[in-house]
Order: sequence, then C-alpha cells, then structure tokens
Amino acid sequence: MNFSSIVIQARSEYIDGIIEEINSGDFCEYYLHDKQKGKIIVVVEGESTDDEIQSVKKIEQIPNVVSATMMMSYSEEELDKEREKLGMEDDVPQMLNDDTIEVKDIVYNGDLKKKIF
Repeated sequence: MNFSSIVIQARSEYIDGIIEEINSGDFCEYYLHDKQKGKIIVVVEGESTDDEIQSVKKIEQIPNVVSATMMMSYSEEELDKEREKLGMEDDVPQMLNDDTIEVKDIVYNGDLKKKIF
C-alpha cells in the first residue's frame, strides 16, 4: 500500500468549497488547511503509484484548484525491500535494546541539522 501527502494550492476564498468537495469524495482524505496561504493538505492512498496519480488528477479537476503537488510518499513494499537489503528484521536496532550500552556511547550518523546531543 502506498500513502502520499498532497498540498493543494487555491485562492483563499475557494478553500471551504474545495474542502467540501474533498470530503464528499472518496479519492483522498482531508487533514488540514491554511486559508490565508490558500493551502490544503490531503492524503491519498493506493495499491500503486498509478493509483495515487489518478487521485492527484481527480484533485486537480476540482473547480478552483490551482495545483496539487505530491510532497511526501510512503510505500510499504519499498520499505520492506530496503529493510531486507539491510538485513533488518526488527524496527529497533539491536544496540538500542542493549542495556549494557550507555546512551552517551550511541553514535547517530544522521543530520538533524547538526544538532549536538
């Protein structure tokens, strides 16, 4: 199953009507909006990327929608394939469940905006 967030751009005076249209359909799920900025966030899901693209096309056809842009996508199948490549069987790395390792000795190799722990 694939899930993606879509940001819809429209003029602020049309936001309420677009949200009504979204809520009356079955091709996406409304989450939140910023009326002043003219943005609405929805989530689409499908068995494939093609299914999601069809939902985006339906959103684009709603009257007064200026654009609909896929911002984030999650694919369970892709995640499972990558986990297999890494040999990960558990969601939590083994070292994080090891009570003999001090927290200060755990090295994070990500970025988190260069945050120092």
